[in-house]
Amino acid sequence: MKKLLVLFFAAATISAKAQNNEAVNAYIEQYRQLAIDEMIRTGVPASITLAQGILESNAGQGNLTQESNNHFGIKCKLDWIGEVVYHDDDARHECFRRYNTAEASYRDHSDFLRNRPNYAALFGLEITDYRGWAYGLKAAGYATNPVYAKSLISTIEKYSLAEITIAGLQQTNQVIIAAAPVKQQEQYAFENTSAIVVEPIVNQSLAKQETKVYPEGVFTINQTKVVYAKTGTSLLALANKYNLAYGRLLAFNDLNNGDILQQPALIYIEKKPKRGSKDYHIVQPNEKLYDIAQQEGVQLQSLVAYNNLQKDNLPRAGDKIILRTGNKKLF
Repeated sequence: MKKLLVLFFAAATISAKAQNNEAVNAYIEQYRQLAIDEMIRTGVPASITLAQGILESNAGQGNLTQESNNHFGIKCKLDWIGEVVYHDDDARHECFRRYNTAEASYRDHSDFLRNRPNYAALFGLEITDYRGWAYGLKAAGYATNPVYAKSLISTIEKYSLAEITIAGLQQTNQVIIAAAPVKQQEQYAFENTSAIVVEPIVNQSLAKQETKVYPEGVFTINQTKVVYAKTGTSLLALANKYNLAYGRLLAFNDLNNGDILQQPALIYIEKKPKRGSKDYHIVQPNEKLYDIAQQEGVQLQSLVAYNNLQKDNLPRAGDKIILRTGNKKLF
């Protein structure tokens, strides 16, 4: 009789595990592309997003998820102005965020990590470093479970979620910088002159169209490596292509957040200097201080300090923006 009971419980355990595996695999299949899309948008690894979703939502089967589409156990916090639901967690009747769709939950999860300072260091890690992300999330206070990081890592490795991050990176690499014929060579150091991107600019003093030319691939401005990226380029793809941590690429370009580019842009793959290669820049119509920092290859904070301006200032066309000073150290 005892042997029969042992066999019965063993069979029941195996059946439960099989059902759980089926639920997890179904969850991964349903949300893998959404996790990839969020990775491309914000830089949160798809493997981490899926692993957190699996654990926090019990592969979509948990009561909180069923009631509120909350896949990541994110509590209300003081800044939440959306709908709420109450659920027992670390304490009874705690306030959790409620979403209309799973997509809204995924997007809010990415923004939650991207925009809170306690998670900022994670974006300096390689996007494939799921172990670093897992331990970093635990250290930053995402969950109170003492084995949370190990659970994330175990889930990622058991279900091969790291491969989904790689698949997402391959999707972002489909974006290629546009090429156009050379019209005029300006003062840039070209590493690859096989193709040139041409950007129209307006010179107010001449009242006519001129062209500023950039080569395809890596070139230098102010002795700093840079690429000219077209509309639709993924900053995450560029970081991956040039072996940079996503957070470092954002920092090199004075950006707090990254996304798919909505217009062509110069994107630096090295840290810009504090001093320009010339004394000043003549402001063109509608140029912002940030635009000048990118065009001249100078740190934005340097231009702010040199010219006693704010980062979001719109200088007047024809003004001179100082790009360097003497030997005086400003900061």
